[in-house]
Amino acid sequence: MLPELLPRPPAIGNEEYRARRDALIAQLPANAAVVLPGASLVTRSHDSEYTFRQNSDFYYLTGITEPDALLVLLPGHDAGQSIVFCQDRDPTVEAWTGRRLGARGVEAEHGIDQAFENADREAQLPALLEGRELLYVPLDNPDALGIAEEAFSFAQVGLRRGRAPLKGWLDVSALIHAMRLIKSEAEIALLRHAAAISAQAHVRAMQASRPGLYEYQLQAELEHEFVWQGGSGPAYSTIVGGGANACVLHYIENRAALTNDSLVLIDAGAEFELYAGDITRTFPVNGRFSEAQRALYQVVLSAQERAVAAIKPGATLVDVHQNVVEDLTAGLIALGLLEGDVQARIDDESYRRFYLHSTSHWLGLDVHDVGSYRLDEKTPRPLVAGMVLTIEPGLYIPDAEDVPPAYRGIGIRIEDNVVVTDEGYENLTAGVPKGMADIEALMVK
Repeated sequence: MLPELLPRPPAIGNEEYRARRDALIAQLPANAAVVLPGASLVTRSHDSEYTFRQNSDFYYLTGITEPDALLVLLPGHDAGQSIVFCQDRDPTVEAWTGRRLGARGVEAEHGIDQAFENADREAQLPALLEGRELLYVPLDNPDALGIAEEAFSFAQVGLRRGRAPLKGWLDVSALIHAMRLIKSEAEIALLRHAAAISAQAHVRAMQASRPGLYEYQLQAELEHEFVWQGGSGPAYSTIVGGGANACVLHYIENRAALTNDSLVLIDAGAEFELYAGDITRTFPVNGRFSEAQRALYQVVLSAQERAVAAIKPGATLVDVHQNVVEDLTAGLIALGLLEGDVQARIDDESYRRFYLHSTSHWLGLDVHDVGSYRLDEKTPRPLVAGMVLTIEPGLYIPDAEDVPPAYRGIGIRIEDNVVVTDEGYENLTAGVPKGMADIEALMVK
């Protein structure tokens, strides 16, 4: 029986992309310009390329998914403030690789004010930037810096002809990333769908699990569901770690056999319309938790549930993380993995042997999405409605002689995707169980 198809949410409309560009332009001085390259194809081997994925900032402002494009924003420009350079129309190339939009297609299908094909860029771009005093570019992008340097050289020549000087360039990324931090209703709908696909895939993997399978076979179950549901595939490299492999935080080999008495940790999420899901679940390969697995799992689950419940406007991720550290440290002491006072073990950071990472990260167009976690060096950013984040505490017990034998080599992480709402939060990934009784009931063969 084929899996049920989930209803697709509507795509983000051109009006929203235009509103984002206008909001960015409103933050700029009148005589500035933004120059933002899209992503390019990357060679995989000889004449084949890696699957193309658009630059997230470029996509956020345009919705364009073609490679080798360039966005230029010009406040007050008479012919329109948004200009895109795009791939040239070429019937011969298109016969091999598919239709290209071309300049007219970019204007018509994406609501861009003016578009040129890349063949015209050398002639048109210097004229568009002429007289602009500041360029805003992503400073970590070599192509953007090359354009800025060329514009500066062009302006220096123009000084002798009375043109306004180009004073320099600034980073545009922080401005865009602050905008991306707060998701619109349309973005949340896409993230909700990416989460639903991801949840359905995790349920499928739990139901498929049995001793003797290999980690990659559960990976195949997950990624089949991602694509079957209309996703582009995984939002990041799928992690399927059985037994002690779960103690490697970014384990992606996925080649080992799953054994009867072990847990398996799956960290995987679908990408849908470039928006990411990101779920982690840990469950017994054979469908039944052992006593030691159950005890350790409950420590992580209790910490995770309390952290999710704490999400609301005004809360900070610093406080959420600190509460998780307290809960996990108390649990480690209760199980005999640490000794002494909870605060003492937090102060000397001995808990970090078993909990190596933060509790949360932003989620959106990037799985570790952009945006600052602090307002300044000393002030954590308060949560506001429209932020989307993960909650993912974990415990990773090394196979070491000073560890009680029952807990050696167990790794557990539980991760949900959460939207901050006016009233508190919405858990986007509640569709995949995390309670032990619910997991065992789902996995009954």
